[in-house]
Amino acid sequence: MVLPGAPLDATLRFFTDALGFRVDAVFPADDPRQVVISGHGLRLRLDRDLDPRPSTLRLECRDDLDGRAREPIVAPNATVVEFGLAEAPLEVPEHATRLEHTRAALDGARWVEGRAGMLYRDLIPSRCGGRFIASHIRIPEGGPVPDYVHYHRVAFQMIYCRRGWVRVVYEDQGPPFVLEAGDCVLQPPQIRHRVLECSDGLEVIELGCPALHETLVDHALTLPTQELRPERTFGGQLFTRHRASEASWEPWTTPGFAARDLGIQRASRRAAAHVLRLRPEGGDAALTFPDAFSFAFVLRGSLSWSTSANERLVLAEGDAATFPAGQTLPGLEVSPDLELLLVRE
Repeated sequence: MVLPGAPLDATLRFFTDALGFRVDAVFPADDPRQVVISGHGLRLRLDRDLDPRPSTLRLECRDDLDGRAREPIVAPNATVVEFGLAEAPLEVPEHATRLEHTRAALDGARWVEGRAGMLYRDLIPSRCGGRFIASHIRIPEGGPVPDYVHYHRVAFQMIYCRRGWVRVVYEDQGPPFVLEAGDCVLQPPQIRHRVLECSDGLEVIELGCPALHETLVDHALTLPTQELRPERTFGGQLFTRHRASEASWEPWTTPGFAARDLGIQRASRRAAAHVLRLRPEGGDAALTFPDAFSFAFVLRGSLSWSTSANERLVLAEGDAATFPAGQTLPGLEVSPDLELLLVRE
């Protein structure tokens, strides 16, 4: 960025002494007309001969504005300098969950291209008042993924592999590994990671809190990292990887269902995630949702229940729904092959 430099000596002292910039180049040495300085992620050229013009510079600081005043200040070259926090406190909205459902058959064309060429389908259009986002993500053609080392400013985030496989790598969690259909990971806040490659027809389900959150690139870190630190916490949470091939099924809290615990609650200490299916011995099935937030995605099969208007609401494969606290499903009917991803907070 080029800024007017006059008066050059006073402007240079302001940027170096008051703002912490450093000098990178001076031209010419005997009678400086241009000085290149850098700091706060910026590189500036102060040009003594450039016509003055109003400009504003916003500096983002990491810890309480580095002790500087929050009010804007004016440099000798008339540049207005504003200050802000590089990472403002993460705001998580209160629960605002309602009965809401999306249908794969109706949303088939509602895919948008997101980061790194991935296709996204929104599974919670209301975003539960801004608290949660759920996305059905797919990559139709396999091979290397044009991803980069990045992290998310979140309070909670998990990935469930629905179809295909994807090779990923995480900070301090060893070499890259393959996430296969039925596997799941908890991505704790700000853990650095990267998607490397995937199969044709990869599909994953991703849940995050809050709904609007930043994805930031880390240009300095190379993955995999040298250390293996499975005990390391990120934002008070542990990275966890669930392997479906090694999992067991246990009775669920309501009749008729068995559950595969994905290990999310132990690692995150805030949300729980299970896959439900009918018990082999059969019997009547029932579902209730006592938690403030419950999200369900139909992995296989279907379920239906009676509404207050004496209609049947059907969720088929690929459909999703959110349920508020206290919701029950009267007259529940479940296909024998049902598998349901259920996430609760």
